[in-house]
Amino acid sequence: MTAPNFASGTVWTGDNLPILRGMNSECVDLIYLDPPFNSNRDYAAPIGSEAAGAAFKDTWTLSDVDVHEHGELADRNPAAYAVIEAARQAHGKGMQAYCIMMAVRLMEMRRVLKPTGAIYLHCDPTAAHYLKLLLDGIFGRGNFQAAITWRRTYAHNDKMFGSLSEQILWYGNGDGITRNIDAVVVPFSADELKKKYPHRDKRGQHLRDNLMGPGTTDGESGRAWKGCDPTEYGRCWSAPKTGKYARYLNEVLLPGYLAIEGVHDRLNALDDAGFIHWTNTGVPLLKRYVMPGQGTVPGDIWTDVPPLSRSTKERTGYPTQKPLALLERIIRASSNPGGLVLDPFCGCATALVAADRLQRQWAGVDLSPLAVKLVDERIAGDRGLWGGATVPDAPPVRTDLGELPNYRTHRHRLYGEQEGVCVGCETHFPFRVMEVDHILPRSRGGTDHADNLQLLCSGCNRSKGGRTMAEWRAAT
Repeated sequence: MTAPNFASGTVWTGDNLPILRGMNSECVDLIYLDPPFNSNRDYAAPIGSEAAGAAFKDTWTLSDVDVHEHGELADRNPAAYAVIEAARQAHGKGMQAYCIMMAVRLMEMRRVLKPTGAIYLHCDPTAAHYLKLLLDGIFGRGNFQAAITWRRTYAHNDKMFGSLSEQILWYGNGDGITRNIDAVVVPFSADELKKKYPHRDKRGQHLRDNLMGPGTTDGESGRAWKGCDPTEYGRCWSAPKTGKYARYLNEVLLPGYLAIEGVHDRLNALDDAGFIHWTNTGVPLLKRYVMPGQGTVPGDIWTDVPPLSRSTKERTGYPTQKPLALLERIIRASSNPGGLVLDPFCGCATALVAADRLQRQWAGVDLSPLAVKLVDERIAGDRGLWGGATVPDAPPVRTDLGELPNYRTHRHRLYGEQEGVCVGCETHFPFRVMEVDHILPRSRGGTDHADNLQLLCSGCNRSKGGRTMAEWRAAT
């Protein structure tokens, strides 16, 4: 893992692909993206709203550049290439173009994400299934964590089984993915507490739980205690020794509890302190008291994060704006304070504002300069004095590749590997007329790394200029 080569609070305006390509590898803790959905709709914020002027066209057509980007994917990621071809066959060229656009960016996102990092891709049914397959191919199907369904609206229309939800596809980037379960627990309501903890004494609300575990044993946990023999029930004693409640007993309710070694000694300590309820049949039950912050860990269907209404204070008028509470849950779940959150389609900057509130570092990219205005206004509303986002006018330059030799020193190696054939016109030339070229120009986030170099004849090199190889091929 490397340090990021940009400052927290940076927002770029423009195409996110060259910006992603210029970022150091494995420097981001969490990526959230809410890209266009290929919905065949035009979006615009109403005049008079904070986001007035924000507009984008969510319609995709296949260009020659897309075709060549797709061709390059055949070598870089055959699985993604196959998914895109399937999208063309099943859905058409519009979906193919959209998937190509997403695939090349998702590959860069995987590169910049730490092995402990996670990515949350927000989408709707229009392209969710294709995006799921792309993510399987790029991040690996074993890194799939969940397909979260978020109820985005309460409204119903006349269409049978009308869409009320969107999906958030959650993937990790390795085995050590960050999981902050306690940070996303939803506290029980008063009614839920009453149902789950129906008993009350001087210590408070509690439930009566089994003190026996499965199976029998010849050891101490299988011997009778105070007239109750667990073996008669096909079980054994299981006084808390590990887990949250055992720690809560030790730290709050019964100090020194975990230092007690014997099973019967722990049972005696619990009984002496009044933590055991005896039934009429002589069976002991453990009193489990409500612990602070106790609640439910959200599943993969989120109905408790309400959509933004017209009167919601945080609403900016930005089309497709998501609630802060939604992003706060995601950021709490998969990053730690001080971690870096990246939103490469940041729009009205909800993810960046949420990250700032939760003491994370953050950076974003959006095609519209309005994103900078909105992030500044929204964070200033939280902080008061705010110096404003850093807005570079060029992609970052990678610093994680070490000190690379001058790219021209690769000329002899490349001539041998290409057997003297120009990659552009596929013609054999003598060594003196061949020139080292960047497949992805440095001005677009490319580096002097050997993998980004090729030989072109002088004519092809002049013709290509500052374009990417895919762009040049598309134009010739």
